Amino acid sequence: MRKRLILATLAMLILTLPALAQLGSGTGTTTLNVTVAAEAGLTVGTGTTAMTSTGTNFSNYTGATNLTYYMRTSATGGSGNVVLQVTSDFLPTGGPSVASPPSAGDALKYTCTVAAPGNNGTGTPCASPTTAATGSATSVATFGTDARSLASGNSAAVNWTLTNDPKYKTGTYSATVTFTISAT
Repeated sequence: MRKRLILATLAMLILTLPALAQLGSGTGTTTLNVTVAAEAGLTVGTGTTAMTSTGTNFSNYTGATNLTYYMRTSATGGSGNVVLQVTSDFLPTGGPSVASPPSAGDALKYTCTVAAPGNNGTGTPCASPTTAATGSATSVATFGTDARSLASGNSAAVNWTLTNDPKYKTGTYSATVTFTISAT
């Protein structure tokens, strides 16, 4: 008897499962909204720029820092820029200095190149040559309204020139330059 009751209950459950599976059905929709904002990003070369002097005695030191920029400015009055600042002067002391050069006329100067944004707009390189500073940022590139780089980025470069003053003591000197990018 008990066996029959269990079998009957199992049979009823098996017969009602398809009905239970069909109880809730329907469809729904959603609207996707996205706000595409101004955006900027920057990759700075390898992290170290070697400066060398070649040619005649006391030829200036030269080197290049390669950049990859990512940019999207607003289509209505937007703009963007890349700036640099010497955030840590040459160390140790006794060699070149941006803030306090050993001789009048000693300077760390640079010129810039910037590839046009790959999708739209223009990029304008810095005025040439520009003198680097420790107390304030100086321009590398500016971008106008609706500038849009490639997703893989676009190239830019800073080409450095440092006065080779005989007053510098021999040794290896390092300075830190911080690059900043922004877009509106």
